[in-house]
Amino acid sequence: MTALSQAHALTRLLDEHVAWRMLRADSAPIMVAVLAAHLGGEERRIESEDLYERIDADLDELRAHGFEVSGTGKAYCAQWRTAGYLVRRPAETSRGETFELSPEALSATRFLDQLAQPRQSATESRLASIAAQLHRLAVDSDPDARTRIARLEEQRAQIDAEIEAINRGEAPPLDQDRAVERVRDVLAMAEDIPSDFARVRSEFENLNRDLRARVLESDAAQRAVLDDIFRGVNMIDESDAGRSFTGFAGLVLDPERGQEFEDDIRRVLDRDFTNALTPAERRFLRRLLRVLKERSGEIHDVITTFARGLRRYVQSQEYERDRVLRRELRDALAAGHAASTLIKPYKPTGVSLSLSAVPMRSAGALRLHDPAAYDAPETVVTHEAAEVSIEELRALARETEIDFDELTGNINAVLADVEAVTIAEVLERFPATQGVASIVGLLALGAAQGTESEAERVAWVGADAVARAARIPGYRFTGRVL
Repeated sequence: MTALSQAHALTRLLDEHVAWRMLRADSAPIMVAVLAAHLGGEERRIESEDLYERIDADLDELRAHGFEVSGTGKAYCAQWRTAGYLVRRPAETSRGETFELSPEALSATRFLDQLAQPRQSATESRLASIAAQLHRLAVDSDPDARTRIARLEEQRAQIDAEIEAINRGEAPPLDQDRAVERVRDVLAMAEDIPSDFARVRSEFENLNRDLRARVLESDAAQRAVLDDIFRGVNMIDESDAGRSFTGFAGLVLDPERGQEFEDDIRRVLDRDFTNALTPAERRFLRRLLRVLKERSGEIHDVITTFARGLRRYVQSQEYERDRVLRRELRDALAAGHAASTLIKPYKPTGVSLSLSAVPMRSAGALRLHDPAAYDAPETVVTHEAAEVSIEELRALARETEIDFDELTGNINAVLADVEAVTIAEVLERFPATQGVASIVGLLALGAAQGTESEAERVAWVGADAVARAARIPGYRFTGRVL
């Protein structure tokens, strides 16, 4: 490839590849840090509402330390999903949705982790592993049976020599530095597995969409897909990605090999050299087989769901309806394109359409009608109206309102004998029958129709039969109160 062709290819990759676009974003440090903290560890999938709350807490902490971030966790997740950094899927155990990193975002975060914490790639254990794999490939691919037998006998002789050396005490166990180097090489290879699983799942989703598109586009001359599905052939399992994953899952889910794998991990963790590992590395190694089984189970469920859905889509004849709809849409677009040269888009057509009376809104805002919510919890009891006397009504009114007629009559009765009277003098002759309400009423009348004077002390008996006293603003009545 020449420099010019490679430059064109990389320019196109710069615009199209999600991982590269994510790394060159202005907010890449904050974005990668937030997403890796919640979706890049042991927890790879989180419900949307939970992720919103976690990101909001991170944004508050970032703002407190001087980072310029605006918006909310929900808004950022929507942007990242549109950009291809996040994948949204329906939750399996609830009615909500979940978020997880896309395969490209996992690759980007993995690349930055390697930049932040570079690991030596040309280690002795890695080179020995490459040499062993290359030697095994050379032996297994040799068409000459005698050559393969001769090389296997050489390996047997080497194994016998090692056994004799161990028996003589001339072959000590692996030293700690080299053991730590090997286990970290294993961890480095194992850390790529989550992104591999995400990429496999993405390949299956693309394959499912491609097969459905081929079903819609197939005609009498291209009925291979339809014929195979009607015969019960699982097109997804028989694809290249399906066969590769089936082979991998067979190794992981095999009980004998799984137990051997688990025993090897347990023996390695019991060695003293694992104390040089970080707690996160030991925890990752301990959970490695369980993670492999869980991810394999998820991919297997995805394959099964896609295969069943594709077969049901064809056998139920739903594709016929979609094919008709697709044809009608194409005809409408073709007619619109032909008419665009003759009729302007804004020209009135004279056609009126009756729109649906149902408001268009999110399905999540809908609530099911529960008839039980409108049932009366108890039987409604009807009470007959009883007769009431005028005295009872008057007593009820006195409990809720101030009797100004009584207070006005008391003041005028005292003024009939003297020229001026204060509130305290009125109460000496006519006690407060409504307790503190009578005091408030006299103050209101004094402020409206009396003149100010010196403060005075008044006393009364409340409705609870307790004697009380207080100093109130003084008012003097010098004329008839209305």
